[in-house]
Amino acid sequence: MDNFFNDSICSRCGKSAPFTMSLFNLDKICVECQDKEKQHPDYPKAVTAELAELKKGNRNFKGIGKPKDL
Repeated sequence: MDNFFNDSICSRCGKSAPFTMSLFNLDKICVECQDKEKQHPDYPKAVTAELAELKKGNRNFKGIGKPKDL
């Protein structure tokens, strides 16, 4: 069984914290990293792509890719 839901380590900063999913990729991120992500200029593009894939029924969208400067 996958430890995905049992592991509470942020994929980006390594902090042990409750997490959510990145909209850029499949990283599990903490709230602080999510706040940084939301400030990135490509965030609206990631949101739009995610919603388009959900409307098509794709529940396994891997995101548009994490920007190098994030």
